[in-house]
Amino acid sequence: MSIGVLVVDDEPIARHAIVRLLRDDADIELLGECGDGVSAVKAIRDRSPDLVFLDIQMPAITGLDVVATIGAAQMPATVFVTAFEQYAVRAFEANAVDYLVKPFSRERFAEMLRRAKARLSAGDGGQASARILQALDALRQRDAYLERIPVRVDEHVAFVAVDDIVWIKASRNTVQIHLADRVHELRETMTTLAERLDPRHFARVHRSAIINVRRIKEIHPWFNGHHIVTMDTGQQLRMSRYQHETFLRLVSPRRDG
Repeated sequence: MSIGVLVVDDEPIARHAIVRLLRDDADIELLGECGDGVSAVKAIRDRSPDLVFLDIQMPAITGLDVVATIGAAQMPATVFVTAFEQYAVRAFEANAVDYLVKPFSRERFAEMLRRAKARLSAGDGGQASARILQALDALRQRDAYLERIPVRVDEHVAFVAVDDIVWIKASRNTVQIHLADRVHELRETMTTLAERLDPRHFARVHRSAIINVRRIKEIHPWFNGHHIVTMDTGQQLRMSRYQHETFLRLVSPRRDG
């Protein structure tokens, strides 16, 4: 069978590496190369490729923007190409979406191409669209989480990186953001702020306390099912016995930073 392929990557070296490997395969008909998202959208619409190699991290219009513009249901079979990014890779793996992590070996490329061909032969276009949608939803959810929080300092606004937060304390309709060396007050409810923090990195251990799990030093049992969490600053916080699932997540081996 002949498979029409389009290669989209803003890095010429990476793009040419994919093209070179594709030319070794007699089943592949190279329909073109694109170095940006705008030309990729036009080429997909004009040339109707069977398979697209699509870089995620492109300036201005990303690979995810290309999918959104075309529509996941209308997208050809897609292999996402990315520099190493753990969350993106996990999203693709969880939804059985084909991907390549740059730099990749000839063996890894051949394995991925065999899998892509098998899916094309099986004609699972509808299932592929659903898988892509699910993976992109996971990526968009990640992007929706806060990376910085604006706080007022005297007469100006400063930005606090969420990675620098040790813990957060509820105080009526405000929260106190505790850093290693200072505290900021933010007019926000604990529930609203918790929804905007990445649950991989922040956990609510008590009705009035959220902690940065990467700043935990120790966890010790207390009494009546409670635990004491010691942060890397020495701050000790009580974990409610009702937060059993949180406790299990905190003490389980972690796979991400």
